[in-house]
Amino acid sequence: MITTTLLDTVKAGTPTSVPTIDALAINTIRTLSMDGVQKAKSGHPGAPMGLAPVGWALFQDALTFDPDRPDWINRDRFVLSNGHASMLLYALLHLAGVKQLDRLGQPVDDEAVSLDQIKAFRQLGSRTPGHPEFGITSGVEVTTGPLGQGIATSVGMAMAERWLASRYNRPGFELISHRVWAICGDGCLMEGVSAEAASMAGHLKLGNLCWIYDSNRITIEGHTDLAFSEDVRQRFEGHGWNVLHVADANDLPSLRVAFTSARSCTERPTLIIVNTHIGWGSPKKQDSHAAHGEPLGEDEIKATKRVYGWPEDAQFLVPGEVRERMDAIFGARGRSAHAAWQARFEAYRAQHPALAAELDCIKRRTLPAGWDAALPSFPTDAKGMATRVSGGKVLNAIAKSVPWLVGGSADLAPSTKTLIDGESGMQAQSPGGRNIHFGVREFGMAAACNGMALTGLRSFGASFFSFTDYARPAIRLGALMDLPVIWVFTHDSIGLGEDGPTHQPVEHLASLRAMPHLSVWRPGDANEVTECWRQAMLNTHGPSMLVLSRQDIPTLDRATLAPASGCARGAYVLRESSSTPKAILIGTGTELTLCLQAADRLEASGCPTRVVSMPCTTVFAAQDAAYRESVLPKAITRRVAVEAGSSLGWDRWIGSDGTFVGIDDFGASAPAPVLYAHFGITVDRIVAAAS
Repeated sequence: MITTTLLDTVKAGTPTSVPTIDALAINTIRTLSMDGVQKAKSGHPGAPMGLAPVGWALFQDALTFDPDRPDWINRDRFVLSNGHASMLLYALLHLAGVKQLDRLGQPVDDEAVSLDQIKAFRQLGSRTPGHPEFGITSGVEVTTGPLGQGIATSVGMAMAERWLASRYNRPGFELISHRVWAICGDGCLMEGVSAEAASMAGHLKLGNLCWIYDSNRITIEGHTDLAFSEDVRQRFEGHGWNVLHVADANDLPSLRVAFTSARSCTERPTLIIVNTHIGWGSPKKQDSHAAHGEPLGEDEIKATKRVYGWPEDAQFLVPGEVRERMDAIFGARGRSAHAAWQARFEAYRAQHPALAAELDCIKRRTLPAGWDAALPSFPTDAKGMATRVSGGKVLNAIAKSVPWLVGGSADLAPSTKTLIDGESGMQAQSPGGRNIHFGVREFGMAAACNGMALTGLRSFGASFFSFTDYARPAIRLGALMDLPVIWVFTHDSIGLGEDGPTHQPVEHLASLRAMPHLSVWRPGDANEVTECWRQAMLNTHGPSMLVLSRQDIPTLDRATLAPASGCARGAYVLRESSSTPKAILIGTGTELTLCLQAADRLEASGCPTRVVSMPCTTVFAAQDAAYRESVLPKAITRRVAVEAGSSLGWDRWIGSDGTFVGIDDFGASAPAPVLYAHFGITVDRIVAAAS
C-alpha cells in the first residue's frame, strides 16, 4: 500500500482538477511507461505519458469490459490505433487485472499483463511486444502499429456491432449493444486510410463509434506544423461526425463529460479532440519529438518522477490502491454487466434457439452443420464460364446457409460478381444488410473487413486483382492476426484485355503468395472454384484469397479427370500420363486448360505427360513430403509451369531444369487472345518447352 506521504506529494504535483487516487493511477501509468521503455532500451514513452489521464478516465468511466472474460461478445472494444503507445495499453490491462485466455478461449491462471510482463516489454516471447498484437495478449483487440489502420479497423468493428444487433436483438433481449472506442494520433489522421474510414463511418452514421484524437502536435521530425495544418474539426464535421474538444488531457471532469456526450450521440460517430502534451512532466523533453521514440534516460526519468511527486528511485511501482480502484469500478461494472447479459442470453436461448446457435458459431468461429451441402457442381462445358461468374454462384450458395457471411466490393460488385442475391445493402437505415457498398475505398474496405472478422462475422471483400496494391497493408495485418477474411479478386491477369497494363496484374500473385499465413487460391475451372471456396470457408484461422478470371474458361470433364476435391491439398494430379511420365505440366487458373491441350499434343508425339493443377502453392507446400513427391516426383525434371503472371517463386516447383511460361513484364492494351499470343503464353510454347 502507498504511504500517506506519497499520496500528499503526488497530489501536490498534480493539476487541482485531478483527485488524489486518480493522480496516483495516472502517474502509475506514466511511470510504468517510462520504466518499461527504459528497461527495454527502446520504445515510445511520450504518448503514454500524455495520454495517461485519457486512458484512465476511459476505463473508469466509459468502457464496459469483464476482465475475467475478455472474450465476452458484448464487451466494449478499445483500439489503440497509435500502437507505438503500447505501454499505455499494457499498463491499463495490468491495472485492470485482465485474465489471459488460451487458444480455446479458456482463462488460464495468469494475468494477461503481469508486472513481470511489463518488465519484459519488447522481449522475445513476452506478451508485451513493441506494438500490440491480437492473439498474443488478451485484452488487445487489434494488432496496431501501422498508423491509421487501428481506427480504420474500428469502423468494421462498429459495422459488425450494428449488424449483429440488427439480426439477433429481439424484444426484451438486447444482446448486442456495445461500443467501439479508439485512440488515434496525429500520424493516424495524416494517413489516407483515416479519410476512407472516417468517410465510411459518417455515411453509415455509426453512433456506436468514438475516436479519441491525441492531439499532441508532435511527430518524429518535429512539430506538426511542418506537414499537417488542416482543420481537423471541420474535416470530420464534413464527414458527418459529432466533434467534441477537450482542451487539456489532465482535465478529468471534461474528459468524463465528453465520454458521456459520445455515448449519448447514437446517430453519428464522435471524434473527441484532446489536447495532450507528449512526455507530460518531463522537464527537458515534454512537447518535444525527443520524447517520442526513445527512452527518456535515467536522469530525465528521475527528474520527471520528482515532478510527479514519485519516489525517483522506485521502478515499476504500482500502488495497491490503484489496482483496487480499477477493480472496484471498471472490474465490478464489467462483471456485473456480463453476468446480467449471460442470464439474459440463457433466457434468449430458450425462446430463440436457432439464433442462439448462430451466435455460438460466431463466437467459436465454427460453421453450421451441413453448410456446404448445397455447394454447386458444374457440368462439363467446353465454353464454360469465367471463374468470377462461378465464384458468384458459389458465394450465393454458401450465403444461404451461413447468414453471418457478410461483405461487398469497392464499387465493383457487378464486375466481381459478389452481390448476395435477395439481400439488402448495409446502410445507416438498414445496418443488417449483407451487401456492403464500400465505395472506391480498397484500403478502407480491407481494414473494415478485418474489423468485422475480429467481431465474429465471416467477412469478404472484393475488387480487381491489380487493386490489391491499395488494400495490401490491411490484407497483411489481417494475415498477421490470422483473421478468416475471404478476399475475392477478379480480372486476374492480362486476360482482362483492353483495359491495359494499369489494370493487368503481373507481379501480384508472386507477392501475395509470399505473404505469411495468407492462402492464395487460383482455381482452374468452375468446380475448382467450388472447392477453393470450400477451403476458404474451412480456414477459420487465417485469410484466404480467391483470384478469379474475367474471361470464360472451359468447365473440365471430371469423368476423365481427377475430381476437383484434390484442391484441398493445394495441388493434385489432374490427369495422369498414358505411361510413366516423362514430363509434368503445372498450371493454375485460366492456363490449366492450355496445359491439358499441350499434354494432348505431347502424348500424341510420344511424350507421356502428367498435368498437375496447383491452385494454392502455400497449401501444397504444407503437405507432407510423401504427398508432394507423389505429385511432383524428383526423378521427373522435365517440368513446365504455366501461369499468366510473374515467374518469381516457381523455381521451387519446376527446379533448375524446368521452364516457366508466363509474363515478367507489364501487359498491354489489346484483346486477351492477342495478348496471350504476343507474350507467348500458348500451347505451342508449352509443347516446345516440354519437348
